[in-house]
Amino acid sequence: MLPTPRKFTVMAGSAEGPTRLNAFDNALLKAGIGNLNLLRVSSILPPGAEETEPFKVPPGSLLPTAYGTITSEEPGVLISAAVAVGIAAHEEYGVIMEFSGQCTRQDAQNQVEYMVRQALAQRNRQVQRIIVRAVEHRVLSIGCAFAAVTLWD
Repeated sequence: MLPTPRKFTVMAGSAEGPTRLNAFDNALLKAGIGNLNLLRVSSILPPGAEETEPFKVPPGSLLPTAYGTITSEEPGVLISAAVAVGIAAHEEYGVIMEFSGQCTRQDAQNQVEYMVRQALAQRNRQVQRIIVRAVEHRVLSIGCAFAAVTLWD
């Protein structure tokens, strides 16, 4: 079993690229994690995890990440991605929710906040704090919006 992460960072970025994969890669670079290998994880924030500023790790490192992403090749369309971290009261574990879609940044933020509240209520946990990061992008040619929560130690 891997060690339980004690820190998390919330980030978002958007970008264009000549291909869908390049647009995604460029959005990762804008978010600050383009030179890492993301291990997609589900939605539980470990008990007592602390939010930290972006960090430096060697390129190619494996990084557990919960993320929402959307890529579009439709010029003019507005795309958004958002993540929310719901921190439960009393140092309990929390939840992470992700969303992406053809909508405004505010709509994406509202959706992930709603999902966090629902997920904590389903677990009989009280909300202490919600942290949201979102980004919107108006597609020029091929665009990507990306939002993430990285978990690390």
